[in-house]
Parts: sequence; structure tokens; C-alpha cells
Amino acid sequence: MTHFGLFCPTTTGHLNPMTTLGRELKLRGHRVTLFGMLDARAKTEAAGLEFWAIGESECPAGFTAESLAKLGKLSGLAALRYTISLVRESAALLLRDAPKALKAAGVEALLVDQVTSGGETVADFLGIPFITVCSALMINQEDSVPPFFTSWSYNPVWWARLRNRACYGLLNRFTQPIVQFVNEYRQQWKLPPYSHPSQVFSKLAQLSQQPAEFEFPRQHLPECFHFTGPYHNPASREPVSFPFEKLTGQPLIYASMGTLQNRLLRIFKSMAEACVGLDVQLVISLGGSTPPESLQGLPGNPLVVGYAPQLELLQKARLTITHAGLNTTLESLSNGVPMVAIPIANDQPGVAARIAWTGAGEFVPLKKLSVPKLRTAIQQVLGEDSYKKNAIRLQEAIRLAGGVSRAADVIEQVISTGKPVLRGN
Repeated sequence: MTHFGLFCPTTTGHLNPMTTLGRELKLRGHRVTLFGMLDARAKTEAAGLEFWAIGESECPAGFTAESLAKLGKLSGLAALRYTISLVRESAALLLRDAPKALKAAGVEALLVDQVTSGGETVADFLGIPFITVCSALMINQEDSVPPFFTSWSYNPVWWARLRNRACYGLLNRFTQPIVQFVNEYRQQWKLPPYSHPSQVFSKLAQLSQQPAEFEFPRQHLPECFHFTGPYHNPASREPVSFPFEKLTGQPLIYASMGTLQNRLLRIFKSMAEACVGLDVQLVISLGGSTPPESLQGLPGNPLVVGYAPQLELLQKARLTITHAGLNTTLESLSNGVPMVAIPIANDQPGVAARIAWTGAGEFVPLKKLSVPKLRTAIQQVLGEDSYKKNAIRLQEAIRLAGGVSRAADVIEQVISTGKPVLRGN
């Protein structure tokens, strides 16, 4: 038995897959503890895992909700910059408090979310192995692939590669303060400094929730990178009540803007207006952005709830309208459900670009969002068989990728051999 520690952001889109992966390891006889802010406790314990709070004085209960309330009102570059500032603050707490906590708990190996800065340095300092987990869209940089925060499609021509390279340079300038801060700790702990973004990722194994078929063509991934497919399981989530008796039997459109960029309430009104006159039932999950009562009286009288049991509803859905968060996207595809995406910020434009590139849906950029454009996209995806067929093709790819079981296999192989686990092995 190995005692695994988990590091990930205190947000639903990262906690859900990471705790699901942790639960799988626990079922295999391992001990699993998530180290994070107090706001992660409920989801961690709902998955049956142990929890160890760090940064309690700076981040009391409710801290995450306050931070995300501001993020939920932002979009584009402003949201990305704010997210980077949150990553910097999280890294400071992790580097300060985690080494002592992990030693006290007796942690023997770490699973580090790809966007959690500092986690790999803690592992290096303690001399324990770590594995990188891509809960969000993979952020490995490659000139032939557009940066994760853009909605650019894949294009191998020279000018697109040049554009991508310039955009990565801009991103690296934005994140330089984080790298510099982490390197200060590495110098203090007599560890070699980072000079390239790829150096922070595990050399033993990197795990992605994406199936390979939901990623642009890659040429330079490390051999230890594994497309395992998504990690989701209702048993690892907090139960959510839902009025299933109010479902009418009409074709169901499930709409969610996730739990981060969900404070742009005008988008929900646009969704409702776009579905008026269609023979569908629209269910809107607000993700905690506002009480459902505040959006009563929307056009077409959609069913509006604060939170929804997403995995169960997607089994009934014909279409998902989504912010293009990776978890909602992969959960839709796991059920063969095509999508219309309205990406807001961070990796959502990149996910939306892949939805369109794979033919599993369409996306409407936020700046171009209008009721006619959204209605046209909805009718197109519902009316043309190719979108459903491509969603089913990706559903099969996800099934074959192995999901949480395959990811846990790789993790256990790393621990048992102490060596990198390469694709195909």
C-alpha cells in the first residue's frame, strides 16, 4: 500500500476528477489524502478520501467562493490574468506549508494537477515521486498546436506555427512571476531552477483526461504522456437533488456554464430565448452563480436549478450547451451527446476549438453571442446527423482509452518500478 498525496485547485472542475482518481486508488488498497484549502474538504470526504488543510489562516472556509465570484464576472485575457494571480497565491501557500504537512502525514508519492504550481517542487524537495494529472485541457507547449486559451483551430502551415509560438511567448511572460517565485524556493532548497515550462511536468508519467482523439495532432509529447480518457463517477461526488418529475419527455437540452465563469447571467437568458419555438425542454444548471428564483420567468419557461446531477442528466440529453469546460465536454461525449459551446476564458476556447475540430459540435464566441447565432447553432447541431455520429465516435474512443482504471494502472506501475511508464507499455 502507498500513501498518495493529492494537489489540485479548489474548484469543481479539478476536484471532481482528482478525487475520482484518488477514490480508485483507495479502492485498490492505497491510502489517499488531499492537501488543500478548507473549501476542498466536503468534496474530498464525499469521495471517501482523507483531507489535510493547508493555509487555514489566509484561506478560511468560503475563501474559494469569494475568489470565484470575481472570476465568474471576467472573460478573455482579464480572466486569464486573474487566474494566474490565483495560481501564484496558491503556490505560495503550497510551498510554505505542504512539505511539513506531507512529512507529518507520511506521504510517499504525489499526484499533482498540471496547473498547480509548486507541487512538483515540493515532491523534489521531499525526494518522493510525483505524477502530473491534466484535469483541464493539457497545457504542454508545442508550436504546431495553438495555446490552450485560444479558439484557433489546428493548422500546420508556417504562419500558424509562428503565431502559436508568439502567443506562447506572451503566456510565458504572464506566468514568469510564478516561475521566478518557485525558483526562489528551488534555490533555497538546493534544487536546479526551471528554465522551460515543460520542466515542471513529471518525467515518470503525465496523465490526461482527454482521449487522444480529442486533441490536435501532437508531434513532441514525452513518451510518458498518456491519454487515458476522463475520470468521473457519481459515487465520488456529493449527492444533488433534482426534480426529475418535471421532465416532460421532450428532447432534452442540458445547459451549464460550470462553476467558474457562470456569473454572466445574460448568457442564460440568451439560451432560453434561443430555444423558444423549438420542440425541446431546456434545463439550466446555474452552478451556484445565483439563486434559481432570480431567473424565473425566462422565455420559454426552462427548468432552472442551482445545481444539477450532471452525469445523470447527460444520459437523457440530446444536446449540451456548455462553457466548454473540459469535464462537462468529456462527460457529454461519454454519453454520445453533441454540444454547442460558448467559451468564456482560460482553457475553454481551446476546448471549444476541439469540439468543432472533431465535428462533435459548434461554438459561438462570447463576443459574437446573439440569440439568432445561438439558435442557428442549436438547430444545426440538433438537425444534422454528423454531430451525433462524431459524438458517438468519441464516446467509443473514451471507452477504449480506459479512463480512471487505466490511469490508476499507470500510477501503480510507476510506484512499483520507480521508472517512467511509456506509452504502449
